[in-house]
Amino acid sequence: MTTEQRIAEMVAVARSVVTYHGDGAKNAAMDRLYGTILKPGDLAFDIGSHVGDRVASFRRLGARVVALEPQPGPAGVIRQIFADDDGVTLIEAACGPAEGSVTLRVNSANPTVTTASADFVASAADADGWREQVWDREIVVPCLTLDRLIADHGRPAFVKIDVEGFEADVLAGLSQALPALSFEFTTIQRDVALACLDRLAALGTYGFDVALGESQTLTFGRLVSATEMADHLMALPHDANSGDVYAFLQKA
Repeated sequence: MTTEQRIAEMVAVARSVVTYHGDGAKNAAMDRLYGTILKPGDLAFDIGSHVGDRVASFRRLGARVVALEPQPGPAGVIRQIFADDDGVTLIEAACGPAEGSVTLRVNSANPTVTTASADFVASAADADGWREQVWDREIVVPCLTLDRLIADHGRPAFVKIDVEGFEADVLAGLSQALPALSFEFTTIQRDVALACLDRLAALGTYGFDVALGESQTLTFGRLVSATEMADHLMALPHDANSGDVYAFLQKA
């Protein structure tokens, strides 16, 4: 890493801490949403924790958290914030379809969009709102599967997956239905969201809702089928940009 990249990453991580931890209204909205899913004592997995704002929400709700964050800078923030919290287990690794290692494409100036997906980088290259993003270096990091995490830490009540286009790969490493999950989608890679819906359908019968952007507000207020969710995601305008699909198990 060059000095310029190191400085850019430090500035970007500091900006993320302010953005993701410093907005009281957004944090309250997050707690309201996750409070309908998690109860004290539950176990949650945060896959792609970045600087740990979801970890903080899960802990405010009394849930235990296993947080996966492969980037050293953001992982260091989580380590500092939760240094004295034995309810948080930080693992500096990615999550994917198989155990081993993966290559991260690092965006030093905006590490929140660092990704293990080469397709994500390619999709962003000519997309409105994304062209200015630059993935300027690569690092190789350890990779675990959801199955391994479950074997090591127990069956979670909720799994949040936000890994910039690698979401379907994460779900490929899961072989059992879980009570509730969320996965991020982007309008530049709707095919990834459809693959996630297909994977969950193979594991069990799920109902779905979706929150756009960082709204923390569910769109439907009811559970819809995978087909209805797929149609909804495909119909969104490009400038909807991203959001999180929530999946709730109805029958294994």
